[in-house]
Amino acid sequence: MAEIPVESPSATPAAPSASAAAAPPPTVRLGADQARRIALRAQGLIGPPDRRAGAGGVLRRLGAVQLDTISVLARSHELVPYARLGAVGRRPVEQAYWGRGTAFEYWSHAACVLPIEQWPLFAFRRRAYRAKDRVWGHPVSSSAYAQVIDKLRAEGPLTSTGLGGAKKTSEWWDWSDTKIAVERALAFGDVVVTERRGWKRVYDLAERAVPAELFGQDPTDAECLVRLVALAGAALGVATRADLMDYHRLKGAQLDAVLAESGLVPVEVEGWGAPAWADPAALAAAGPAGGSAAGRGRHRTTLLSPFDSLIWDRPRTERIFGMSHRLEAYTPKHKRVHGYFAMPLLTAGRLVGRVDPARVGNVLVARQVSLDAPKFVPALAEALREAAEWTGCSAVRVEQLADESLRPELERLLG
Repeated sequence: MAEIPVESPSATPAAPSASAAAAPPPTVRLGADQARRIALRAQGLIGPPDRRAGAGGVLRRLGAVQLDTISVLARSHELVPYARLGAVGRRPVEQAYWGRGTAFEYWSHAACVLPIEQWPLFAFRRRAYRAKDRVWGHPVSSSAYAQVIDKLRAEGPLTSTGLGGAKKTSEWWDWSDTKIAVERALAFGDVVVTERRGWKRVYDLAERAVPAELFGQDPTDAECLVRLVALAGAALGVATRADLMDYHRLKGAQLDAVLAESGLVPVEVEGWGAPAWADPAALAAAGPAGGSAAGRGRHRTTLLSPFDSLIWDRPRTERIFGMSHRLEAYTPKHKRVHGYFAMPLLTAGRLVGRVDPARVGNVLVARQVSLDAPKFVPALAEALREAAEWTGCSAVRVEQLADESLRPELERLLG
């Protein structure tokens, strides 16, 4: 089940404001395919994988990796670097995310791992949380808050259990005063998550865990937002106003107030039907008018987590790739169309099918598979073989195939 934020201070996307409408007219016009390639390159899915930088490099490039409790082939935060680097061990991923002083968890697009360098940039959100006096509709006990801080100061990093218990009862939502207090302290920035133990958060004092040169910074809201919008633009390559808001879940007024200062360039994208902005470095790498240079380099063939930042924004995914995709894990089984954790298949820079995977012993099971066309069978086989090897499976079994006429070739390629 997905982790749920304490109380997101962000709003749903609003209509463009007068300041957004007053943006200068675009001088660069991009075709839909050019924009798609720019987006893929920005997300690290075109070109040679930077294995030396590893999972930490992926995190810094994306700026945010979403966390989720669902684990099928692996947890989503492991699938994200895998999609870009290929086989990457769990230990290097854990070290990149929770090696002390390298990253921190906070509310961004959702519950995310963020590069530690971004700690100062979320001061605006920490201040917004401090302006509230309730968590999950309950007032925060000042005595429980003080006890949490004192216990962490005296004993070092602890889980909620170590702090005194996470729940009042067995119900998942019935948080104890201690759990409410420590989550509030996390939102305020008085504590940080330093690691995960059995998927339980381990909390420590921010003053101890965040590098001093970052902990001491206190940028204004405007300074935070200018930088976050620029970083979102770099991670997206090219984006609409709604895309930019969604990346770190900003309010429309917040975005509009700083968009002109972000350094992003107004562009027009064929077929998008909305104003767009591009990262100038992404445009430069793409060549004149976002030309063919944006498509050079090896395209990854891989299965994508539904929480991958390439596709976590469903309207953007449909606009760029023509795929209407959503997570069906919380949909009643009899109403699912593509499966519990259907993963889009990416190949040659396009989304061409879906696989709902599972692991049964040492077998990777494709419980449900659909493809846009028979020509993508080799790509499907490649993605399934690589995923099986990465997860330690020695065989692949395909159960339900939307087009059974493809089975002989698929099974031959899977060997």
